[in-house]
Amino acid sequence: MPLIDPSTDFGARVARRLADETIGWLVTVDAEGTPQPSPVWYLWDGETILIYSNPGAPKLRNIAGNGRVALHLDGDGRGGDIVVLTGWAQRDDGAPPATAVPAYLEKYADGIARIGMDPEGFAAAFGTAIRMTPERLRGH
Repeated sequence: MPLIDPSTDFGARVARRLADETIGWLVTVDAEGTPQPSPVWYLWDGETILIYSNPGAPKLRNIAGNGRVALHLDGDGRGGDIVVLTGWAQRDDGAPPATAVPAYLEKYADGIARIGMDPEGFAAAFGTAIRMTPERLRGH
């Protein structure tokens, strides 16, 4: 059975939010055991979450030391519409650059322009891929 069951109301809402929302919070753990939340752009493919990172970002060091992570989406501001995925993440050196992932470029075209970059510049600056494999889902 898939982690996200789109035949349920909750599963359909989670699938829609993962596809439509542009910001997720990736929570890694540093060497001292302190949770480190980072806002990230991501792409959900139905099984894994692809994130591109600056190669010097602390989240990469944290993932190398402890691959257990969480990704959560903002709630509705009233304590509802909670989505939290937990699982494993690792650096994915085999992932294509962002410029070769049309769905990622389509999702983040406005954001890339807003930070003053074009797709090629973004792919150069954020050229390290992280692949998260969710194992558990909770929320309401």
